[in-house]
Amino acid sequence: MSAVLDAHVVISPSGNSALRVASMLPDREAGWRLVHHLARFVDAAHVPGVVCVIPTYDAALIEIDPTDVSLDALRDYLAHVVEGLDVDRPLTESPRTFDVPVLYDLDGGLDLRRVADVQGLSVEEIVHLHGEPTYVVRCLGAPGGSPMLDGPPFPHPVPRLASPRAHVPQGVVSVAGRQATITPAAAPGGWPLIGRTPLTVLDLDAEPFVPYEPGDLIRFRPIDRDEYESLRGTRMVAR
Repeated sequence: MSAVLDAHVVISPSGNSALRVASMLPDREAGWRLVHHLARFVDAAHVPGVVCVIPTYDAALIEIDPTDVSLDALRDYLAHVVEGLDVDRPLTESPRTFDVPVLYDLDGGLDLRRVADVQGLSVEEIVHLHGEPTYVVRCLGAPGGSPMLDGPPFPHPVPRLASPRAHVPQGVVSVAGRQATITPAAAPGGWPLIGRTPLTVLDLDAEPFVPYEPGDLIRFRPIDRDEYESLRGTRMVAR
């Protein structure tokens, strides 16, 4: 059974070994902070029986080992934790900024022109709009800890591909709906691809595997082919 806490969150089972904590706050920024503060608190507390915590934009999935903790006990614990969270506190007191150079798809090998056509804009306008914001890393997604970002200020949501690609190489910069991201590891994908960064985003020899975390900031800047080649393989680091 779901539990509603003062209209702030809904805690509900997700199968027999997980709870979903969803923000009900009308302020989306506050809701995002709530679920990430909760996730960080639970991670730091090393709650017995909790296997992992996966926060997203407005909800967190808490997976458990049911032999160590019951869903009812964990729900009561989470309800107590949520009551003590300060949703006005910044998620990150000193967010880091990552500058990401991008070789945009000016030759038409990817989907930049298709995105421009859907938006009724020129390719140059799409590049400008994509590089205009400072993006907040909202959460980490698949594959490989992709930084999930609010999308650029395009006039319309970007449709996904009708036929997803079986292989999307690492380092590709893509957009879909009202979101944007970078692909740290090669995988199938259905998001339109508008460019590629020469930076190495995922490093399996590092801890953590990706250098950013939710609350950090990302900025994109256009580069030419020569700069792309000169930066190829450089690790992504904060400035």
